[in-house]
Amino acid sequence: MSYEKVKQAASLMIGAKQTKKAVEQGKAQQVVIARDADEHVTLPVINLCKNKGIAVLYVDSMKELGKACGIEVGAATVAILN
Repeated sequence: MSYEKVKQAASLMIGAKQTKKAVEQGKAQQVVIARDADEHVTLPVINLCKNKGIAVLYVDSMKELGKACGIEVGAATVAILN
C-alpha cells in the first residue's frame, strides 16, 4: 500500500505547500494524497501533478499518512522525492 511507500521513502516533502514546491522544482517522483483532506487543499496539487506528469497515489486517511511520515499530525499531501 502507499503508506508503506511513504515509510520507505528516503526523502519527503510534507504538506500541500511543500508538495507543490517539490513538483514545480521537478524534485517529486510521486505524490500521495489523502482522500479525506479538503478538496480546496488537494485539487491544486492534483492539477499541478497532471500538468507536470507526476504520478498521484491516493490513501484513505490524513492521520495515517501523517503517521507514515513520522509526524504527530495528519498530512493532506506528501511528495516522494527523487
